[in-house]
Amino acid sequence: MRRVAQEAPLTDPAAGAGDRARAGAATSAPAGLRTETRGSALHLELSGEWRAAAVARLGRELDALPLGGVAALVVHTAGAGTIDLAGGWLLHRLEARARAAGATLDWVDGRPEPVRLVESHLGAEGEPEAVAEAARAAAPKPMPVAALGREVVARAFEMRRGLEFIGETNERLLAAVLQPRLWRPISIARHVYDTGITAIPIVSLIAFLISVIIAYMGAQQLLKFGADIFVVDLVTVGVLREMGVLLTAIIVAGRSGSAFAAEIGAMRLNEEIDALKAVGVNPLDVLVIPRTVGLVISLPLLTVIADAVGLAGGALLCKALLDMPLVQYLQRMDEAIAPTTFWVGLIKAPVFAMLIAASGVYRGMQVRGSSRELGRLTTVAVVQSIFLVILADALFAVLFMELDV
Repeated sequence: MRRVAQEAPLTDPAAGAGDRARAGAATSAPAGLRTETRGSALHLELSGEWRAAAVARLGRELDALPLGGVAALVVHTAGAGTIDLAGGWLLHRLEARARAAGATLDWVDGRPEPVRLVESHLGAEGEPEAVAEAARAAAPKPMPVAALGREVVARAFEMRRGLEFIGETNERLLAAVLQPRLWRPISIARHVYDTGITAIPIVSLIAFLISVIIAYMGAQQLLKFGADIFVVDLVTVGVLREMGVLLTAIIVAGRSGSAFAAEIGAMRLNEEIDALKAVGVNPLDVLVIPRTVGLVISLPLLTVIADAVGLAGGALLCKALLDMPLVQYLQRMDEAIAPTTFWVGLIKAPVFAMLIAASGVYRGMQVRGSSRELGRLTTVAVVQSIFLVILADALFAVLFMELDV
């Protein structure tokens, strides 16, 4: 065949071209796969050209593979020709099905580069939702103990990734302290405005209403014993130590924590973060640190405002309900608070701010794939930040009790 192909142009150019086309077709075998079961392992041998033209047929063959009860899936790619992005997407989807079925996957000849490229854009779980649902439905249901173990391992890996993110953020913060040129004062000022100044109305309203509720409920009970003067103690200590900073942090978590996750998540979907990396800019420097520093500055200031408005609300209710003069209210308030009462509440604010900012930006950085994932992780960021704030407040209460503060 090779000799005819070389001599054909001398006699019949058209015939030579046809022979060369048939020879090229003979060397480009159609894509296919062959399976073999060896014990609890399923061996899959790829052959031919895994290109876009064969995606429909290969997808049906891969979907028909019986992965239920398979402990290991071994893939041989030595016999395959070219694997383009379409073929890489099919193999990436096969990986997701194997993980959903609880099987380990081993690439004997190395993981193809198109599969890595597809995963870098879609993520490890980036297959279409219909395929994921079908894989989960076809997978055998794990035993309760196995399911619990997998959930524990998944949570452990999630905690590890969160700690890694916190470590990287702290490293960049330390670098910014040592190198002042890394600070972005304009960006920090904008986030102080967004998270602090624009939140003053809602924080003031909530603090006023909560202090009025506390004073009203306390007065209803203390009037039965003729101890209405202690309503001032209840409002003052409750607002300054706990309610002022806690309610402010919860409001900021729902307002700014969700905004952080949504903004950064939208940037992930629009590939703006990838563009920052492409031009040599660390996303932590321009997205995470300004938001964290801005919130650490604004939350203590909001706490001071909430404390002041809360005390004013308590004074207003005591005047209206108990006919207590403002001078008497101020005198009793001065007697009720200790030197550390105000600072016990204020010292919590920066810690709460860091927890809220870390939850928001971390979940925003995790967004990939679709707008549905953006909404889900934004919700997770808000719930997680509120939970962390309440947990930290409980730990602070135990600490201050042990220190007798």
